[in-house]
Amino acid sequence: MNYKISCKEKQSKYLQIEASFSNVNKTIQKINLPAWRPGRYQIQNFAKYLRKVKAFDQSGKSLDIKKSSKDIWVVKTKGQSEIILTYEFYADIKNAGGSYIDETFFYLNPINCLMYIEDKQDEQCVLDIDFNLNVDVSCGMPCEKNGSITTFSANDYHELVDSPIMISSKIQHKTYEVAGSIFHIWIKGKIEVPWKKVLNDFKKFTQEQINVFGEFPEENYHFMLWMTPMAYYHGVEHKNSTMMTLGPDGQEFDAIYTDLLGLASHELFHTWNAKRIRPKELLPYNYSKENYFDTCFVAEGLTTFYGDWILYRSGVFSKEQYQKELETTLRRHFENADKADLSLLESSYDLWLDGYEKGTPNRKVSVYHKGAVAALLLHHKIKSATDNVKSLDDVLKELWTQFGKPYVGYSYKNYQNICQEVIGGKLNNYFKKVIAGNESLKKETAQALKDLGFEMSEDEKGFISLQNFDVEKKA
Repeated sequence: MNYKISCKEKQSKYLQIEASFSNVNKTIQKINLPAWRPGRYQIQNFAKYLRKVKAFDQSGKSLDIKKSSKDIWVVKTKGQSEIILTYEFYADIKNAGGSYIDETFFYLNPINCLMYIEDKQDEQCVLDIDFNLNVDVSCGMPCEKNGSITTFSANDYHELVDSPIMISSKIQHKTYEVAGSIFHIWIKGKIEVPWKKVLNDFKKFTQEQINVFGEFPEENYHFMLWMTPMAYYHGVEHKNSTMMTLGPDGQEFDAIYTDLLGLASHELFHTWNAKRIRPKELLPYNYSKENYFDTCFVAEGLTTFYGDWILYRSGVFSKEQYQKELETTLRRHFENADKADLSLLESSYDLWLDGYEKGTPNRKVSVYHKGAVAALLLHHKIKSATDNVKSLDDVLKELWTQFGKPYVGYSYKNYQNICQEVIGGKLNNYFKKVIAGNESLKKETAQALKDLGFEMSEDEKGFISLQNFDVEKKA
């Protein structure tokens, strides 16, 4: 499956796309467009941005094509072994999961707009992008430039659509090295970056994350930041990169730096926990429909907890900075969803229904925020039961060793077993109350926070706050 993208009139925002499929052996060929993107477990119906879909054979003769569902087309091939689809895609989505073009900037999430044939997803793919201002190209895929054409090569469709692309005449770019891997920082925006401090801080939290798992799974990793014109905060994890959007552009760097650190640390952690340590229901991804799973509290909750905690452990955040971020996470759960009916298990499964919306009051919990609370409680339980010999780090190490490194999917039962192996005993009450239950966890959380050097209090209006006291910082 090979693709070509160009844009005749950038102000129109429409991309012209050509998708070529070879070795077709069906007289009626089904062709799909993804309905969602990994990292956001919500049907997004990218087909609503398409128009002028046509099909041709290799000689340019038209073939009959018709929609069979909202994002599936069928082509009568007339026995042709190669078919070509042409269509236009509206690229005007200014967030980390979208695609966008203007006179000076080309930004693409390939999963938004590249059609595929299901039984060809494991084949190599090539993508040509024609954008004349291709001085700087940021992407996790290898690429070559020939004039205005930038050619990207992917081992398979999964790699292709998991690799966001930024192309411009000017993107700031620096690198640093940790544990033999090269980490790239790309920043598109009108902002003055204090690179010495940024590289030092990024190197610190990167090293601390690698210390948790023992190794980094990629030779190169790309932090990609687009400073948008409007206020924004969004990040998406990918196999060997993350796409982040912050705004508004043009402000002082210090004003966005804490947000950038939080995003970058969270998304880098996903390189292990979500992209490689993958729930079995998501291996491989099925892009055509919901991929229901009940362990999103592991993928997102543990990552939310570790994102800021790693920044503190590595010395990038002061205790006061960590207190502020942790306090925000606790408030988002206890002040908004402490009385919710659904458990973490149920909310993980229902993420596809309304997980990214405010939703019905007191119905669901956030797998991010209550998931982080659950991670804190598990960390405290493990430390207490093992006299500080083991911690939540050991759970992550085992998840990596047993499932991430061999790249096999884990189940909820697998996660339970690993937690109990690490603690050396049963955790029935923890999983029943914290993960599968809907009782308030304020008392348990207040106790666990003391281990991190914080006191949690609640005023008469239910507002949560933290106070810190001096304790030895421990991992």
